[in-house]
Amino acid sequence: MARFAALAVCAAALLLAVAVGGAAAQGVGSVITRSVYASMLPNRDNSLCPARGFYTYDAFIAAANTFPGFGTTGSADDIKRDLAAFFGQTSHETTGTRGTRGAADQFQWGYCFKEEISKATSPPYYGRGPIQLTGRSNYDLAGRAIGKDLVSNPDLVSTDAVVSFRTAMWFWMTAQGNKPSSHNVALRRWTPTAADTAAGRVPGYGVITNIINGGLECGMGRNDANVDRIGYYTRYCSMLGTSTGGNLDCYTQRNFAS
Repeated sequence: MARFAALAVCAAALLLAVAVGGAAAQGVGSVITRSVYASMLPNRDNSLCPARGFYTYDAFIAAANTFPGFGTTGSADDIKRDLAAFFGQTSHETTGTRGTRGAADQFQWGYCFKEEISKATSPPYYGRGPIQLTGRSNYDLAGRAIGKDLVSNPDLVSTDAVVSFRTAMWFWMTAQGNKPSSHNVALRRWTPTAADTAAGRVPGYGVITNIINGGLECGMGRNDANVDRIGYYTRYCSMLGTSTGGNLDCYTQRNFAS
């Protein structure tokens, strides 16, 4: 009887381990595993990067768990494209200077920086975190959404990695003004208005660039920033096994503020 009891305990422990392992593998972590994250961002902890040691996988997962729809919405292909787009845009925003234009490793230097180098844009609300959150209004709105006073303490975005990722995910998931959420665009759930169509804003990765930095990068023909964003996105789509879709640039789109 003792032997059977011991076997029963072992079986129960095994079932529990399987259940826990399965639960841990659900959501974003089932697509962006620890090894995939490391492969996507191979230089994030490089000694040349000011953000080394900051953007940890655990911080990413902890932040993602506070946004249930992030990286979990739609078909398997939708989820992969959404995450590839998120990392494509945020990798460009934080790309290291070692990833020189045209170099073989150009699109392997994402998450090298955690704050704007010059700190000159809207100080003290200059760019911080994966999305380079900028401007008092964005700090205020993001802080309210995640329950942190980022107006009084904007440095939280560059000192607390979970907060940092949460601000990026908030921006990604949230529509503002006449701009759709990047999340809905990536999932192909955005339908352009008549004004969008007249401005050349069409569904695709390019309009996400317009949402994030259209005033500086859109409607001015081919430019290096667009090429960089597209390069990262294309690499991640390939790694995750999904297609990029069309309309990757915003070269001929008017920005949302125009």
